[in-house]
Amino acid sequence: MSYEKELKAAKKAASLAAQLCQKVQKALLQSDVHSKSDKSPVTVADYGSQALVSFVLGKELPTASFSMVAEEDSADLRKDGGQDTLERITKLINDTLSSDGSYDLSPLSGEDVLTAIDSGKSEGGPNGRHWVLDPIDGTKGFLRGDQYAIALALLDEGKVVLGVLACPNLPLQPIGNTEKHSLQNQAGCLFFAEVGGGTHMQSLDGSLSTKVHVSSTVNPAEASFFESYEAAHSLHDLSSSIATKLGVQAPPVRIDSQAKYGALSRGDGAIYLRFPHKGYREKIWDHAAGCIVVTAGGVVTDAGGNPLDFSKGRFLDLDTGIIVTNQKLMPLLLKAVQDALSESSQATPSL
Repeated sequence: MSYEKELKAAKKAASLAAQLCQKVQKALLQSDVHSKSDKSPVTVADYGSQALVSFVLGKELPTASFSMVAEEDSADLRKDGGQDTLERITKLINDTLSSDGSYDLSPLSGEDVLTAIDSGKSEGGPNGRHWVLDPIDGTKGFLRGDQYAIALALLDEGKVVLGVLACPNLPLQPIGNTEKHSLQNQAGCLFFAEVGGGTHMQSLDGSLSTKVHVSSTVNPAEASFFESYEAAHSLHDLSSSIATKLGVQAPPVRIDSQAKYGALSRGDGAIYLRFPHKGYREKIWDHAAGCIVVTAGGVVTDAGGNPLDFSKGRFLDLDTGIIVTNQKLMPLLLKAVQDALSESSQATPSL
């Protein structure tokens, strides 16, 4: 089955959401709010991105059975004191739609925006079609002026069938082994994949797309690996132990968000390791889009070697963590992961 219409709509929705987020991040950096405790601009961008994606998908794919699993809901905006924030979000969305000019329509009202945000309340599951959205993946990267992604995927009968990653700050050229990736002039990537159709990348300004492929590295000593920028998001010590067992010599490349999946899909590195702290439950919107964009030659499993199952609702039930690499490196990586986990559990005294 072809998902050409759905993919086109998803690319449009994610690109417009990226424009909105770029506008907010630019103002955020200029006002230096990112260094303070007030995170309201992030909220504005999260809500605005979610509402915009919902609206565009509804316009492009009118259907009575629209379902979306997304991170935000409108509860806080409906409380006393939420009106000012809602007005800012509504203006952002209307300005973005107006400057795009694709739709001949009256400006959206605050109520329209609340309704669009709340279309993301679906629980997903194994039956039917469900869009899966993280309106801003990588909040801390967004605040720092660094990497973040708008991540949109489609589930059909519990399987991810297409995914789009809009990464406004990811350079169009391959990234090197540096821990900090600042904004660059030639930045802004859109990765997209459809089941059976490989993965493509284009610039967010709409240039011609090129087909991309994961690294073909088979020698672990030549491989480099990605992990979360924030130590709070993944166990860096465990990743380091796994890299040592594999013989990886390059230092880890640490960036925020599913931009890691995008960079991996074009071969910037060969491995992605994610090991959250104990008790954390992975949400499907944190991996659905990224998962399909790396499957052109790549493999995504949990630490037990099991494929990720997106059919169980809003959460992924995993064995310990998520590992990604090419098909030839996976057996070696899986063994290193299981050896490192075994050592780690033996070193941790039981209570």
